[in-house]
Amino acid sequence: MNILVTGSAGFVGRNLVENLKNIRDGKNHTRPGIQIDNIYEYDLGNTKEQLDEFCKDAGFVFHLAGVNRPKNPEEFRQGNYGFSSVLLETLKKHGNKAPVMLSSSIQATLAGRFGTSEYGLSKKAGEELFFDYAKETGAKVLVYRFPNLVGKWVRPNYNSAVGTFCNNIANDLPITVNDPSVELEMLFIDDLVEEMFDALEGKEHHCEFEGVETIPDENGRYCCAPVTHKATLGYIVECLHTFHDQPGTLIMPKIAPGSFEKKLYSMYLSYLPAEKVAFDLKMNCDDRGSFTELLKTVDHGQFSVNISKPGITKGQHWHNSKWEFFIVVAGHGLIQERRIGTDPQTGKPYETIEFEVSGDRIQAVHMLPGYTHNIINLSETENLVTVMWANEIFDPSHPDTFFEIV
Repeated sequence: MNILVTGSAGFVGRNLVENLKNIRDGKNHTRPGIQIDNIYEYDLGNTKEQLDEFCKDAGFVFHLAGVNRPKNPEEFRQGNYGFSSVLLETLKKHGNKAPVMLSSSIQATLAGRFGTSEYGLSKKAGEELFFDYAKETGAKVLVYRFPNLVGKWVRPNYNSAVGTFCNNIANDLPITVNDPSVELEMLFIDDLVEEMFDALEGKEHHCEFEGVETIPDENGRYCCAPVTHKATLGYIVECLHTFHDQPGTLIMPKIAPGSFEKKLYSMYLSYLPAEKVAFDLKMNCDDRGSFTELLKTVDHGQFSVNISKPGITKGQHWHNSKWEFFIVVAGHGLIQERRIGTDPQTGKPYETIEFEVSGDRIQAVHMLPGYTHNIINLSETENLVTVMWANEIFDPSHPDTFFEIV
């Protein structure tokens, strides 16, 4: 299949094209039903002759080209209606009845504050043009009314408040929030790309609209991406400040699979300047080696790395409820653990259990609650490097750590 993408240099176009290439080039195997031969990228730098050639051979058309911020309102109609007419007439010229997807906007509902929107009016006119084209030619037309589109590569200080917030907070620039209680409905670009893949497979999602609300309807006139997120401006900014502060706090907030927070964090990171991509961690060093906290989580403990010099023993303590994983990734060592107290059967200390560990055979060893434990570097020449996970963030006011030699 040959695929034509108009507006290929824009935010949606760039994300779509790069992901179509992944399928074409065999890098993405999650959509075996999509076979791509050529991707025709059309934008302002292309010629009418190229458009003619693309429209002749296209097996599917993603029409993403449009005008968002013109110098005068007349450009809305020319950009969002005029070029659409040219595209459809060119397809008709070649008798090409390939499916055509139209990128429209929730503003085309003309509901509420959008009732007098020049942008919304131009988008609405473009929609009707496509529906008329479908009636005239019998071609399949998929009209999508998008809410706020967000994700990597959104242009800041243009038409996305979320993009502007991400960019400014990542770069320590000021932001302005007039009303933190304002709620946005957001469609992340990766969810949109998945819906576009659904459309290519003939599995697009249909809907109708009640005002600006999307109502799923398998027989609906319009199409929609089924996964969107709603959040207030205040909450969005709060999340972004948490992400901004993470290199200092080391605390990773909850980022559950598919959650708004997970997607927003990914978007935020795409705006980091080069000098912030890497950051130093505090190494606590002494003559035994070093201990460095790597990452803390809101509800899943923390990660650290311990480096022990040759012959050094570390640990020699126990916990009541805290427990850990020790994972040696380099070097050769011995982990010892012994239950606290005496065995009532023998009246003697409990037996020590031992685990010889090595970076050549990576294992995770539990540090059991109520067991004093240590880790010994058995090498005479090499450092012992151990990644550690604890089930809770270290709290100096309640360390739950008590010295006792194994």
